Amino acid sequence: MSAPAADAPILSVANIDVFYGASQILFGVSLDVERGQSLALLGRNGAGKSTTMKAIIGLAPPRAGTIKVRGQEMQRRSADQIARAGIGFVPEDRQVFPEHSVEDNLLIGAKKSAEGRSDWTTARIYDVFPILAGMRGRMAGRLSGGEQQMLTIARTLMGNPDVLLLDEPSEGLAPIIVEKIGELVKQLRQMNVTLIVAEQNMHFCLDIASHVAVIDKGHIVYRDSIEGLTANDEVKRRYLAV
Repeated sequence: MSAPAADAPILSVANIDVFYGASQILFGVSLDVERGQSLALLGRNGAGKSTTMKAIIGLAPPRAGTIKVRGQEMQRRSADQIARAGIGFVPEDRQVFPEHSVEDNLLIGAKKSAEGRSDWTTARIYDVFPILAGMRGRMAGRLSGGEQQMLTIARTLMGNPDVLLLDEPSEGLAPIIVEKIGELVKQLRQMNVTLIVAEQNMHFCLDIASHVAVIDKGHIVYRDSIEGLTANDEVKRRYLAV
């Protein structure tokens, strides 16, 4: 297989259709993400955000279209193969190992990147997530919802992914915790971590995303910079107003 072009997107999703049983959920969804980019995938509840994430990670394989990581097709690979290829996934339901310590959760997720790098170590995690450093011996099941969200993000980073998928990271958290998670994600963006953040909460994404795609009823209906979305009242009213 020939190497991808140097300027090729690190992740390319092209015209994917996804079904749950006989029901079609995604209709020709396409997304390109460059290395170091932070993309907000915005839409109302049920618009298809989580299904797009699950399609990328292999939990909802598309019936049509292609998904490529660094130019290599992923859509017929298993979820563990896609993870090893460089995709990290943080689900919306914060799946920690409750009877294991914070540090054990981190070590469970540890692996080198697809290119053999180990940029994320426990030492670096504790530097970026100082709240976890103070509770490294605590059972993960005893953490608050916000602390579990941070641990899940940190554990996924321990896998040294090329692209980090965050599915509804602000969901179900108190406003002050949402603010802390937002600050953390913004810090990751400043560290050039490649991000896709699926959210209903547009305001959560304003400071953390460079680009935006809006999904509605399984279709991508709008793409732009985050500044372009901020200035587009019609799109916000039509697709994002609650």
